[in-house]
Amino acid sequence: MILWLLGLLDSGVLGLSLLLLLEILAARQSSPLPVAPNPSRQARLSQARSRLAVLVPAHNEASDIAQTLECLLPQINAGDRLVVIADNCTDCTAEVAQLAGAEVFVRENEALRGKGYALDYGLKRLASDPPEVVVIVDADCEVSQGSLDSLAIAVQRNGRPAQSTYLMHPPNAPTLRDEISGFALTLKNLVRPLGMKALGWPCLLTGSGMAFPWGLLQTVDLAGNKTVDDMQLTIDFTLQGAAPYYVPESMVQGRLMQRGAATSQRSRWEHGHLEMILTQVPRLLWVGLTQLRRDVLILGLDLAIPPLSLFILGWLLLVGAHLGLYLVSHIVPQLFAPELFGSELFGSELFALELSAGLAIGLSVGLGWYKFGREVLPIQSMGGIPQYLLWKLPIYGRFLIKPQTRWLKTERDEDRAE
Repeated sequence: MILWLLGLLDSGVLGLSLLLLLEILAARQSSPLPVAPNPSRQARLSQARSRLAVLVPAHNEASDIAQTLECLLPQINAGDRLVVIADNCTDCTAEVAQLAGAEVFVRENEALRGKGYALDYGLKRLASDPPEVVVIVDADCEVSQGSLDSLAIAVQRNGRPAQSTYLMHPPNAPTLRDEISGFALTLKNLVRPLGMKALGWPCLLTGSGMAFPWGLLQTVDLAGNKTVDDMQLTIDFTLQGAAPYYVPESMVQGRLMQRGAATSQRSRWEHGHLEMILTQVPRLLWVGLTQLRRDVLILGLDLAIPPLSLFILGWLLLVGAHLGLYLVSHIVPQLFAPELFGSELFGSELFALELSAGLAIGLSVGLGWYKFGREVLPIQSMGGIPQYLLWKLPIYGRFLIKPQTRWLKTERDEDRAE
């Protein structure tokens, strides 16, 4: 029984590590960074695209909202709408947004808080004069020029949701932890989507810089406060046959939090992903296999790849447990039934599976870093990876005890100090 369980776990980890490596190898055929269209092509895109509405959900974002709107306003055409949803704000977010030139919807509902409820409110207010395309941008993001045009054109051509490249600015004076976290996010939100696009596969929605056909948004319920509304939307749309499409030339950048806020931010991201693995991946694999749905099966397999830190920690734990059982069974063999540990398979072929999985994970990280991550994570900082993994352990431990299941704005350290 133990032998079969270890073999099953080893095979699963190897399969996911090979899938990760395939995505990285495919991405290496692409440019290291997305390239924006030239000005003449951009002008043509702007003229050809549909009428859109940009929704910016905001909770107490008075310090950042003006910079976000400054990036967005030059990309707004006649007939477009730029709407800030000031959701349960206790600061002057609404006033700052209005002065900057945005349309503002004020929402007050302390019982129902969170990004999903804010977006649902905004969509209902737009319903009397709906746009053709809806773009969602977080209130603390910078949106590169031309990004809205590229997203809108992608939605028009494919009739599916579109996702920008969504990366994070490092904080001022980044720590070793910030650099490693920035690289992990680059691998997740740039490198892997590039690889999936090269393979002709759909991508995950990542929370900001997302665009949708208006009609498609009417088929899902945004009024919620889950930690990973973006992942759930990806699943819902893919099951409908409208898997998201990656638009690398559209660039959106948020910023990583620091200190205690960083822990909260990572917990929300990673607890949400783990929740999806436990609750949605089995469903996706079942539908993909029984209905012969390639897009659904690929999504299920891609979502099954854990956050990179947990993937590495899980592999180390599996190897350590296997090695410990192997050694104990040979040192004190009378404590164990021979049929459980007497097979050569236990000591050789299973270790070969684990070694192959570790090699695939290591190659994925190394190849992705060499082409896409050297500026984000200098080589001299890579020695801090073990320390970073130890920092992540309590985050994963809390998932077992008290998972973070609500989506609320990440509290910044400067907010805590006030």
